[in-house]
Amino acid sequence: MIGPDRLSRITAEAAVPEQVIAYVGAVAGSHPKLFGTCVGYLSEEHRVLIGYPLHDPEDAGAMAAAVAELLRGPGPDRIAVIGPARPPQAPAQAVSRADCYYLLPVPPPAPGQKLRNMLRRAGRELSVESGRLFGKDHAALVDRYLVERTLAPGTRHIFGRLSAYIEASGTSLIVSARRADGRLAAFAVGEYGSLHTAFFMFSFRDPQAAVPGSADLMLGALLDEAARRGQIRMNLGLGVNPGIRHFKAKWGAETLLPYVETSWQTRPPGLLARLFGSGR
Repeated sequence: MIGPDRLSRITAEAAVPEQVIAYVGAVAGSHPKLFGTCVGYLSEEHRVLIGYPLHDPEDAGAMAAAVAELLRGPGPDRIAVIGPARPPQAPAQAVSRADCYYLLPVPPPAPGQKLRNMLRRAGRELSVESGRLFGKDHAALVDRYLVERTLAPGTRHIFGRLSAYIEASGTSLIVSARRADGRLAAFAVGEYGSLHTAFFMFSFRDPQAAVPGSADLMLGALLDEAARRGQIRMNLGLGVNPGIRHFKAKWGAETLLPYVETSWQTRPPGLLARLFGSGR
């Protein structure tokens, strides 16, 4: 496993949120290990490689070398690689899905008139506070989101571990927007453990208390914090769906870093696993 000094180096040079050790450790419970200049996470069920080399996140050759090292070692048969390209070691039947990370410079481009109007309106109706306390009203807003939305099991698990992540990462920050009566209208979580890249991790809003521009107000506050810390870019995460892509694009974010997730098993499941549908 990796010593504390090397763990700090990985987070300090992170270009994608999956390289923030405290985040992955809190939500997945897996153990980090370096493979070349890429970090991997090992558990009893999976071997996961974050194939963005620290020296250059788009170096597909270094990613392939790290995958080869991962495959040579012991561990579970279930493999997943997240990186800038499909790894050459992936068998033909391996499943891949593609997206892009949206990156925004700090400070961001000057907002357009519509975005400025939304920010002004939200700023008049909501007050913004920053801190690291994940309170009962934050938890209630996440619980409501889980009840009202259809989400993948993995996403539900991550949201359920949100408070554990904030507690584990001393460089996480909660930005909250409240109405005049103190009611929580929206909140967002940023991560600032990387020297150069800030991360827009999560955002939640109360449809009854939030106003148009609430999410923009949260992002603006997180960007201001990144500027105060001297970071030069913010990773806004993946595109996911048209609404999320529009939100990020209106701020001037660009798809500058490919995301390809590829998974497979190094050995086929046994007869019983095939009969009962496990091992997939």
